[in-house]
Amino acid sequence: MQGFPTQTQDVKIVFMSFVILIGVGAMMLMLPFAHRGELTIIDALFTSTSAVCVTGLIVKDTPVDFTTFGHVIILSLIQIGGLGYMTAVTFLAIMRRKRLTYRDRLILKESLNHPGMAGIYRFLKIVFASIIIIEVIGALILTLRFWADMPFTHALWFGFFHSVSAFNNAGFSLFSDNLMRYQGDFIINLTIPVLVILGGLGYLVLLELYNFRRKSITRLSTHTKIVLWASGIMIIAGMAIILSLEWNNPTSFGNMDIMHKITAAWFASVNYRTAGFNTIDFSTFNDSDLFFGTVFMITGGSPGGTAGGIKTTVLALSIIGVWFTLRGQNNPHIFHRSLVPYQINKAYAVIFVASFYILLSTVILNESEHLHFVRTLFETCSAFGTVGVSTGNGGVLSYSALFSDVGKLNIIFLMLMGRVGVFAFTIVIVGKAAQTRIKYAEGRVII
Repeated sequence: MQGFPTQTQDVKIVFMSFVILIGVGAMMLMLPFAHRGELTIIDALFTSTSAVCVTGLIVKDTPVDFTTFGHVIILSLIQIGGLGYMTAVTFLAIMRRKRLTYRDRLILKESLNHPGMAGIYRFLKIVFASIIIIEVIGALILTLRFWADMPFTHALWFGFFHSVSAFNNAGFSLFSDNLMRYQGDFIINLTIPVLVILGGLGYLVLLELYNFRRKSITRLSTHTKIVLWASGIMIIAGMAIILSLEWNNPTSFGNMDIMHKITAAWFASVNYRTAGFNTIDFSTFNDSDLFFGTVFMITGGSPGGTAGGIKTTVLALSIIGVWFTLRGQNNPHIFHRSLVPYQINKAYAVIFVASFYILLSTVILNESEHLHFVRTLFETCSAFGTVGVSTGNGGVLSYSALFSDVGKLNIIFLMLMGRVGVFAFTIVIVGKAAQTRIKYAEGRVII
């Protein structure tokens, strides 16, 4: 079958597209007119990886240490990285009316997490149209809000930058304090989370919701229902945990009024899982709250979206599988639809492998950097989930700024792994096992 790539080849191409984009982005940030002051190659790589993998962890103060040209580079990396380099290149090829080979379509399917080959062209065009519409609307709302604080030209750029950064779940900000100055602002606390949620749901879900509203389809798929329910439950659960653990904490929520507490918890809960924006200093949170936050960050967003992590569907499938196993039932189902056992087993595998990578990286960082364990774990999970929230370095930078070059490289690998996916990253590193038709006799194991 010459000319037809295997899934392993597709995964490697997508992975290498991210690596190449990160390398190009780092070289462009190293240009003398892209940054101010000294910028080491490791910090350039870190910033480029954080942008391409739409994370938001920073070891350089974005508005201070980079010029406007550097900001344009970072925003371009966020936009291309959020969609996927191969997807962007394919779309440009379609616009030039270039015919795509079967191999190109397979790679595009892998990059977009599309379930099949049917309708891939139409789906890609709708994805781009949706991105433009959502980001433009977000930019207009944010521009009008920022206009009250700065000249219109600055407000327009700030509005556009933060809209793109929010929808792509990146968390990069042109304010040194991120969005802490807008802690109680209704427009910012509504617009940014809504953009983050829309980007994290996944393009398949957005398209299906649009068709359902137009009555083009009569019912939502099981995938969309799981994504919506899981996302909603995790946002509410995150708010409840934050409020319960921080309600009387004098350094975080203790001195706020009730509405202010709810608004801050809402913003933090949304950004816990997918984006790195913050309106409150996470270094003021209790260790117990930071620990619970790692669970939300590891989960991340949903398949086919701009967020990383193990995905909401993986967590949902694993919980469903555990529930039916504990009840002694062999046919797990949800929403009157049966679930394939292989998918549940794959969900278990993703969680196991992800946990292994995270724990290994945390132990390595803890032993090499000798810093606060819970905060190191929090930073590790933030990198893997491509979230970007951080307890900080005591200033405006992320906790990663305290790490050595080796520690920063560890975080870079975690961000890349979280963006391309646990299985994809593992396939690239160790390869995929050959298929076999051999089936051995059953063995009995006592549990």
